[in-house]
Amino acid sequence: MKTSINPIESALGIFKQYKTLADKALEQVSAEEFFRPPEPESNSIAIIVKHVNGNLLSRWTDFLTTDGEKEWRDRDGEFELDKMDRSQLMQMWERSWQCLFSSLEALTPGDLGKIVTIRSEPHSVLEAIHRTMAHISSHVGQIVFIAKMFKSGQWQTLTIAKRKSKEFNETMSRA
Repeated sequence: MKTSINPIESALGIFKQYKTLADKALEQVSAEEFFRPPEPESNSIAIIVKHVNGNLLSRWTDFLTTDGEKEWRDRDGEFELDKMDRSQLMQMWERSWQCLFSSLEALTPGDLGKIVTIRSEPHSVLEAIHRTMAHISSHVGQIVFIAKMFKSGQWQTLTIAKRKSKEFNETMSRA
């Protein structure tokens, strides 16, 4: 039994869970579904992937030493696909998550109270971690929702299936 919690390890574990959830949803959609917005004013999964990439790279590159909104980031461009294909977007996705994971792994508990900036606004390192977690979890939820909507009856449940909570809890209590 753990006697103390390391907030950095905890955050890293939660981020990895969100990435796994998104990856499992992404695996279920076809190329056409990946690029199709659910309705004309909404973002496609591809656009969300591109935006998450831009956000994570900007926030977590040189995390402790530079503002989280990098000059090289083109946030508005993240919402345009240009001529990118799924493979390119997925390579970007992996690279940006690796940037986040590497940056978190490099932090120490002593770093949590340090101040970093995002768009010139000061945040403690812990606040910046929470800000990213809230932002990214909302986009993972969007990816899962859109993928599930497109797959409908063919959707492979990522967590506990409907009407299966009791069975799941019983399995967990035996483990």
